Amino acid sequence: MKSLKKRRRIQVIVAAAVALLIAVGLIGYGFRHGINLYRSPAQVAQAAPEPDEYFQLGGLVKEGSIVNRDGVEFDFVITDGAVEIPVSYVGRDPRPDLFTEGQGTIAKGYYRDGRFEARDLLAKHDETYMPKEVVDTLKESGVYQDPNS
Repeated sequence: MKSLKKRRRIQVIVAAAVALLIAVGLIGYGFRHGINLYRSPAQVAQAAPEPDEYFQLGGLVKEGSIVNRDGVEFDFVITDGAVEIPVSYVGRDPRPDLFTEGQGTIAKGYYRDGRFEARDLLAKHDETYMPKEVVDTLKESGVYQDPNS
């Protein structure tokens, strides 16, 4: 009887270890491209990331900075009130309808040669929304203005 309990206990431990290994493998597979970290323009200027690091850059679209190029590509500047980073949108999707100057946005892409190459853009989805990360960054730099006041 003791031998049967011992064998069953070992089987349960082995099954749990296999399940744990599978879970760790799936998590590793999910993060194979890394975690998309958010950075403000000031953080990028302070410590420039590697050219092959994919991350999110957020802030306000500088007034008068949107310049159209061929197709859906365009250039603009993201600022947090302290630092300005030039951005080239090189994605495949057209510009979001609510992507305008003076509004908060998050661009996902790579920082190369002093310019951010955005593959994706996140823009507000209504008149008052601004991503939390952008609001926090703007509050830190003293630029944030509450749209409800």
